[in-house]
Amino acid sequence: MTNYLKNLLYIDIEEMEKNEELEKVIEQKFLTPSKFALEIENIVVSHKLNYIDAIILFCEENNLEIESVSKLISKPLKEKLKWDAINLNFIKKTSRAKLTF
Repeated sequence: MTNYLKNLLYIDIEEMEKNEELEKVIEQKFLTPSKFALEIENIVVSHKLNYIDAIILFCEENNLEIESVSKLISKPLKEKLKWDAINLNFIKKTSRAKLTF
């Protein structure tokens, strides 16, 4: 019985590290911050929208709650959102306001 349990619990770490194919499948199935940023950049360019509107459009097209994508927003994308917010007078230029997600 202990050998059976030992075999069930055995994890080959070297095999896991080499499994790049699995990582590719996971990345294709799930949205990553880099993939999300690329999608938003494409929307900004193709629809000529600002980043705020592009994120809203992405969420609407993919039936996502806006709050659910907060963890996908990378630091460069946050800076672009802040820049948009300043230009749209949502926050002051001199403000040290932080975008919280």
